[in-house]
Amino acid sequence: MHQSDQELIADLRKGGNQNLAFQKLVGKYQERLYWHIRKIVLDHDDADDILQNTFVKAWKNIGNFREESSLFTWLYRIATNESLTFLNSKKRRSILPINEINDFLIENLEADPYFEGDEIQKNLQMAILQLPEKQRLVFNMKYFDDMKYNEMAEILNTSVGALKASFHHAVKKIEGYFKQLE
Repeated sequence: MHQSDQELIADLRKGGNQNLAFQKLVGKYQERLYWHIRKIVLDHDDADDILQNTFVKAWKNIGNFREESSLFTWLYRIATNESLTFLNSKKRRSILPINEINDFLIENLEADPYFEGDEIQKNLQMAILQLPEKQRLVFNMKYFDDMKYNEMAEILNTSVGALKASFHHAVKKIEGYFKQLE
């Protein structure tokens, strides 16, 4: 039987079926969240770790979830924040200058045995990596996840207008990247 998000939340909050409810939550959302995280950090192992952290944080904080947004939007926000925290801690721990972090991510992409894309997909990922962090996030959320601007505004805590501008700039930069390849 397929449980609604409200039923899952209720089961997660009360005793008894919490473990089963958590397994259902993970089963329902892990793939979508994994690919969102993976687009941010690129590395399979890092994405797995961040996904696990996302669900642990959701488990610990389900009592604080006010249901002002959908369960998926809340989980997506946690996954986004966990991914950005991971990248920021990697930047702080890195001996690389900030501008070389993108080079590091590109090397990870090129060496990733789990990357199954063709040359065009690889070039798209390379172009996305050239974007500033916010534009990269907005582009991934809109292009790959087909997320609505109002949902993105909730997750990223910014205005719809700012998101549309970020997406527009990201698309222009990606187009420019591909023109350079011609």
